[in-house]
Amino acid sequence: MPRFPFDTRAFGSTPPGMQPAPRQAAPTQFRSLNATLLFCPTCKEATPARERLLLVLPAGNKYEYVCSYCGTSTGEKTDQEEQKTPLFLP
Repeated sequence: MPRFPFDTRAFGSTPPGMQPAPRQAAPTQFRSLNATLLFCPTCKEATPARERLLLVLPAGNKYEYVCSYCGTSTGEKTDQEEQKTPLFLP
């Protein structure tokens, strides 16, 4: 079996005498992800999913994923958006 030279960069370690670069905060460009294919228990395969709004909640909107072919529910998600709920005082 051939042996490959060991490369320390592949495992995240730093060479002696070097300091690791400080980590930066992750960019906030992805606030929400949408599923395109989900496994449908009726069709027995991954099928395109449609997103359907179920509830509008103070914590965020609740969505249901539905199979495009047979209409079976395949999953759900809740968007946890930072919405400022207005405060009503009597």
